[in-house]
Amino acid sequence: MCFPLFILPLCRFWPDGPYLQMGKGKSFEPRRRRLQLVTLCISTTMVLVLLGLVVLSVLTARNLQKSLKENVEISVILGDTVSVEDGKDLGQYLETELYAREVVYISREDALEMAQQEMGIDPTEFAGGNPFSAELTVKMEAEYANSDSLETIVANLKENPKVVDVAYTKDEIESMNRILEPTSIALLVLAGLLIFICYTLISNSIQLSIYSRRFSIHTMKLVGASWGFIRRPFLNQAITVGLISAVLTCLILGGLGYAAWPYMPYIEEIVTWRELTITAACVFVFGFAIMVFCTLLSVNKYLRMKARELYKI
Repeated sequence: MCFPLFILPLCRFWPDGPYLQMGKGKSFEPRRRRLQLVTLCISTTMVLVLLGLVVLSVLTARNLQKSLKENVEISVILGDTVSVEDGKDLGQYLETELYAREVVYISREDALEMAQQEMGIDPTEFAGGNPFSAELTVKMEAEYANSDSLETIVANLKENPKVVDVAYTKDEIESMNRILEPTSIALLVLAGLLIFICYTLISNSIQLSIYSRRFSIHTMKLVGASWGFIRRPFLNQAITVGLISAVLTCLILGGLGYAAWPYMPYIEEIVTWRELTITAACVFVFGFAIMVFCTLLSVNKYLRMKARELYKI
């Protein structure tokens, strides 16, 4: 009930279209037409909400995919004869490589301390000494976190005499890529289908709204009104409905995001202001474009019709 109550006061400022004044104080069912506008606004808002959710999902899926790939790490195991200075120098060199997002040097002592904290026991008690080697942990850039690039990078690192071995979770990376790539394609296809569905639903709603005014359109043609003059109130109405629907859609999407914030503490890393801005822009662009385009098609359809054809539809 809040939706109609919120929109209904605005209807008095909306263009009523080419209503014919049939007498003093009488209009061609203005209340019914305003109710149609409210219904059109609500249906358009619901469709735009679905469209906005899909656009936001596509954008955030790309960020999520990038975040997962940037968590891919490779461990460069250094030889026992490699000093701390040489190990850090190698780490600084790797930081200059395009594939390296972050390089962390872990000494033998640091590795032993981390193992003690994780295992709860001292490995030197049963190993007779420190069994760990110094290593470099390399976090990858997202575009290089795939099997082909990693194999080339690992082969190049193994050629360095300071490096004993290079380890990374190959199976997990291949599994992640097998899942993420089809998911991205599926979301893009879904976005395309939903845009088509949005166009169809909004077009049908506009056609129903204009259908009841087809005789008014024809009467205005008979009295000599130009096509541009007849189309103007319909276009004004389409722009008004598109603006209100887009604003309501942004408010609804913003409310959903605000409600989900306490349950998803890391949502700001995936849903940034860039994604929100692009989603809002898409909602406004598609809302205006579809409303205006469908209105032009519907009005022009009835402008081209003869009087006898209006009774057959």
